[in-house]
Amino acid sequence: MIIRIMGEGQFKVSSAILDDLNVIDNRIVDYVGREDEASFKRELSSLISTIKGKGEPLDPKEIVESDIIVPPGDLTLDEAERVFSGCGLIED
Repeated sequence: MIIRIMGEGQFKVSSAILDDLNVIDNRIVDYVGREDEASFKRELSSLISTIKGKGEPLDPKEIVESDIIVPPGDLTLDEAERVFSGCGLIED
């Protein structure tokens, strides 16, 4: 699976970590729904660092369609309400 982190590039991630990413994604949806900005920011940072830490960065010259696009770490809570709703970025 290819995941793009806006402003940071694309990463190839194994399906093995997708469940971990989904757990984080679901927590983000919950925190956004409760308007808990501090927890939302913490979990978004965790999502991004997990992708970067466990994923394989793709060459920026390589053009590959992304399966998931993750917003940047400086996303505001208002912006997150449009992105992290329903099942979030990763479908259950």
